[in-house]
Amino acid sequence: MRRRDFITLLGGAAVTWPLAARAQQGERMRLIGFLEPISADAPGAKARQAAFLEGLQQLGWTPGRNVQIEVRWAGGDDAETRKYAAELVALAPDVILTAGSAGAGVMLKATRTIPIVFVIVPDAVGSGFVASLSHPGGNATGFIMFEYNLTGKWLELLKEIAPNVTHAAVLRDPAITAGIGQFAVLQSVAPSVGIEVSPIDLRDPSQIEPAIASFAQSPNGGMIVAASAIAAAHSDVIIAAAARYKLPAVFVQRPYVAAGGLISYGPNFADQYRRAAGYVDRILKGEKPGDLPVQAPTKYELVVNLKAAKALGLSVPSTLLARADEVIE
Repeated sequence: MRRRDFITLLGGAAVTWPLAARAQQGERMRLIGFLEPISADAPGAKARQAAFLEGLQQLGWTPGRNVQIEVRWAGGDDAETRKYAAELVALAPDVILTAGSAGAGVMLKATRTIPIVFVIVPDAVGSGFVASLSHPGGNATGFIMFEYNLTGKWLELLKEIAPNVTHAAVLRDPAITAGIGQFAVLQSVAPSVGIEVSPIDLRDPSQIEPAIASFAQSPNGGMIVAASAIAAAHSDVIIAAAARYKLPAVFVQRPYVAAGGLISYGPNFADQYRRAAGYVDRILKGEKPGDLPVQAPTKYELVVNLKAAKALGLSVPSTLLARADEVIE
């Protein structure tokens, strides 16, 4: 199957892929559950799913021949995430792939027996998903998003690209451990950078734009968009508000910048999905998730959008451009 066909198939909120899977004679059909707490049209979402599929195919798993994939997109809604988690558990899949603290947390509440592989989780140990990174134990393992220390880099980048910023709003999800942890690191770094930080809690999507507008009433402001499913689900609102209120903003991954954001620094999410296919393969072949160590990212990317910088009246330092992995013009 071609890459674009796969991406098209993943466009709905709930997808069975293939819809009428049939194993070839003599070959056992395996079932993979796939819970995404974000929406299918969130920045980078479809590319990450395609990377997972490509990883599976390289390992010999072909949808319609020896594997069926049940996909659920929750669109950043907690109730939908819980509903789809229950649906997937009821299907009794061989393994479940999920993303972020929102997805992993809900899936582990739904089952402690079905193997789970998670990706882009900021704090797997602190969130209680695994006993330790080297020896997860239990029924879950996967890939962490980053070490918390990376969060402080966002504030340093904000000051570097927008030297006049004196205070920054941190858009975070306070309901997850990672939301609290990321803000704590930013608070610890803030004095050395000369930026005061304050949180904007992302619990009510309808209040995101008004909260940013209120913050923007004070001059010399900027934003840090912490990693969370709810931020990803409403990234279009956040990016548009940052531009409307002339707020330099730092994001965690490239797709935000490609969609109009100013700057990002963080891991390559698609790479984590591709690597996750390897863990899914090993579990389908009999290994236990508790015996597979949780892995950290292998690559971090710095991406700058010059068009967004120009719209904000910013002159990007040549030293920053020289370090960038990608410059979008």
